[in-house]
Amino acid sequence: MEVLTMNGTAVHAEAAAGKGRRYRLDRPELLAPAGNLEKLKFAVHYGADAVYIGGQSYGLRSNADNFSFEEMREGVEFAARYGAKVFVATNIYAHQEDLPGIADYLKQLEAAGIAAIITADPAIVETAMAHAPGLEVHLSTQQSTMNWQAVKFWKEVGLPRVVLARETSMEEIREIKSKVDLELEVFIHGAMCSSVSGRCVLSNHFTDRDSNRGGCCQSCRWKYDLHQDHGPVGDPGDHMFTMGSKDLCMIRHIPDLIEAGVDSFKIEGRMKSIHYVASVVGAYRQAIDAYMADPEGYALRPAWEEEIGKAANRPLNTGFFYSTPGASEHIYEPEEKPAPYDFAAIVREYDPKTGIAVVEQRSPFRPNTEVEFVGPGGRSFKQVAGPLADMDGKAVDVARHPLQLLRIRTSEPVAPLDMMRKKIGSA
Repeated sequence: MEVLTMNGTAVHAEAAAGKGRRYRLDRPELLAPAGNLEKLKFAVHYGADAVYIGGQSYGLRSNADNFSFEEMREGVEFAARYGAKVFVATNIYAHQEDLPGIADYLKQLEAAGIAAIITADPAIVETAMAHAPGLEVHLSTQQSTMNWQAVKFWKEVGLPRVVLARETSMEEIREIKSKVDLELEVFIHGAMCSSVSGRCVLSNHFTDRDSNRGGCCQSCRWKYDLHQDHGPVGDPGDHMFTMGSKDLCMIRHIPDLIEAGVDSFKIEGRMKSIHYVASVVGAYRQAIDAYMADPEGYALRPAWEEEIGKAANRPLNTGFFYSTPGASEHIYEPEEKPAPYDFAAIVREYDPKTGIAVVEQRSPFRPNTEVEFVGPGGRSFKQVAGPLADMDGKAVDVARHPLQLLRIRTSEPVAPLDMMRKKIGSA
């Protein structure tokens, strides 16, 4: 049996089906964002099965730190220790001037050990399949795929996975999975676009920065005054609003996602902080594991939602999974709540004999402040911070210097890459 690729070249069905690989994962993959190497390590350490990153070309997050090839290799090596994979977003819509050099770039990704690229442009799909056959090609949500016929088309082209559009409903996911034996990846947490799966031209219009080539200025989140008949309504600021949508959160609906056949649970946020990535990944990791261990006895734990709420969040909803979002699912006024905690420090070392931890400062804190230590698997405890000392043993009245290493006694054991946070407003 033969099928046709996009350029009309005949290939064997086995090759077009991903060389005989399976199209249903044994358990859902938790896929996390990583804007830089440090975020990658935290995402994997806190439970991600895979991470997606950006290189320094061809991605839609040009303002993220992004990865050199050397950093990619280090990230792949670190992830492999945990049995995790690294994907690279090459999800721009390419103009002709973008295409020279793409084949060499993809070959370098393959050589760096990258497991897959996430792409939308057929030219990049075809180039990857021809020049970097060791890379899996996952279809980006930028293609706005929402029906089983389109998924079937991409399977016949040879892709093992499709990232569905954010606008796809739970019912549509079930139908797609029942008709096409292919891995489905779905966004389950993070920012939603006011346009259709990122196909926006507001940024181009306002700032000449192309959303679909990595330059989105997020103009939907700007504050606007209301005008009528060429003049403002009221005084400036009286009717200020934004066009941003609420963020997606599916932590309450893990059973629905798994039972619908979603293979990869994707968290948005390559521009988000370490604290955000670790907190959100950790909560979803626990929820997925709890369901897989005992589907019949599964129950949502309030601690998971509380953990997500301690990271920086906009108001949350369930997106398009159960209904079409209306006016109430957008943010027109100041956000309802700030995150209640600041990310204060990272644990770098711990001596179990003395109970002393070495922490790296990320925001100011001082002795006698209530802090919380958090680690993978839901480990956490609160304490009042005791005396602080620098690495020379000198007492410190406040941890005010960015990335400063400090010694602090902890009331319970901690481990490297545990986080310390404090309530907002406490110094």
